[in-house]
Amino acid sequence: MTIKNLKPELVFDIFDQITKVPRPSKKEGKIRQFLLDFAEKHGIAVKTDEVGNVVMSKPATPGHESAPTVIMQSHMDMVCESNDKSFDFENTPITTVIDGDWLRAEGTTLGADNGIGMAAAMAAMVDSTLVHGPLEALFTVDEETGMTGANNLGPDMLGGNILINLDSEDDAEIFIGCAGGVDTTATFHYNRSVAPTDFHYFKIDVSKGLGGHSGGDIHLGRANANKLIARFLFTLGQKHEVSLCEIDGGNLRNAIARAAHAVFGIHTSKKEDVRIAFNQYVADIENEYKGIEPTLSLELESIDRPDFCIDSTTTRNLIYSLYCAPHGVVSMSRDLEGLVETSTNLASVKMLADNKVLVTTSQRSSVESRKWDIAYQVEATFALAGAEVTHGDGYPGWQPNMNSRIMQIASDAYKNLYGITPAIKAIHAGLECGLFLTKYPHLDMVSFGPTLQGVHSPSERMYIPAVERFWGQLTEILRMVADIKE
Repeated sequence: MTIKNLKPELVFDIFDQITKVPRPSKKEGKIRQFLLDFAEKHGIAVKTDEVGNVVMSKPATPGHESAPTVIMQSHMDMVCESNDKSFDFENTPITTVIDGDWLRAEGTTLGADNGIGMAAAMAAMVDSTLVHGPLEALFTVDEETGMTGANNLGPDMLGGNILINLDSEDDAEIFIGCAGGVDTTATFHYNRSVAPTDFHYFKIDVSKGLGGHSGGDIHLGRANANKLIARFLFTLGQKHEVSLCEIDGGNLRNAIARAAHAVFGIHTSKKEDVRIAFNQYVADIENEYKGIEPTLSLELESIDRPDFCIDSTTTRNLIYSLYCAPHGVVSMSRDLEGLVETSTNLASVKMLADNKVLVTTSQRSSVESRKWDIAYQVEATFALAGAEVTHGDGYPGWQPNMNSRIMQIASDAYKNLYGITPAIKAIHAGLECGLFLTKYPHLDMVSFGPTLQGVHSPSERMYIPAVERFWGQLTEILRMVADIKE
């Protein structure tokens, strides 16, 4: 069985095509051209704006021209994470695997976030059997690393007043609100020092963590590899002089760091103390994450003396601030049970070529003031350690509207088809909806999608039966809206 044989066939056929088109964030040229070629092939009206967003338009089914225009929205880019660091996401197609009722990729992220949303919107644009009013399909760029597309959406791109965001990850759930977010980066400037000749050098490696989405999975208490590295080096430094030579961990601002490593030295006479301390540390971590991180691996090996080390002052400041920096859930919502209100993610630590170490963090909250509160706490932590700290522009949250007409239609559509009333929720992950409201404040919006698990990590997978329900709900909503006379 191939992916094209799955139901709904049209949706999976288009999704299969999408997996063959490289689409890293900020490098959406190939997937944008794919969309434009698709529109030309099927005679669909299409336009783009200055930042590369694409909008397709389809006239109403005859007799439904006066119905409200529905915008189906998804994003082009995908998170690019692989178990093989040499995997070339800019040029290599994703290899999909059917695993029982689940669809996954071979060792990489699947890109169902948000490729399946794209596929559903494109299918609706070409399926002649559907009943609908006027349709628009908006495909945005760079959702995963800054929401650049939504933030810079052209003011004349959309004509509809109902927007369906197809970027959620839970079947039988409808989302009407999301957290806002802001990135905070800290830059350390260091001097190179000669690696001491009387030191023994080690490489500590943390790998095979589950990682996951820094919004949707932050409440699960998974290990952050950057924090594990910092904790060990801090503990070791309480008794011994530690010379840090290299550090690297995590990749993306919206992914929990699942792998990291550091190279460090300690006086040769104390090298056995390191091994003893490491063995105890591994035992502690295995106990702490028992049942949470089944594949997490911590390894320590001796290596040759490196070319240089980071100066001692920066070493101390960097290790201390990484250990001190908050990570995880900060507070839970008092309005919606089980919803994370505020969180922060110590996303990545990277050594740059010009004697700098760049630390990237991401903060989220459904309360704007709390979003900035945690961002400023992160700033204070790294500023005290001597780093240069900056904040990104951020993006606003999406305030729930319990009187939303499209929310009620989406709920009724699912119940009519499957006999279940879907849950109405807000999500801690960031959606582009809040940004759309800044440009188009009249929009009535909902978000839903099929069941996805492990997004933003190579364990990402999509529940195949949920895709058929997702497609059924979308097409039923379009049919119901088509009967509205404006």
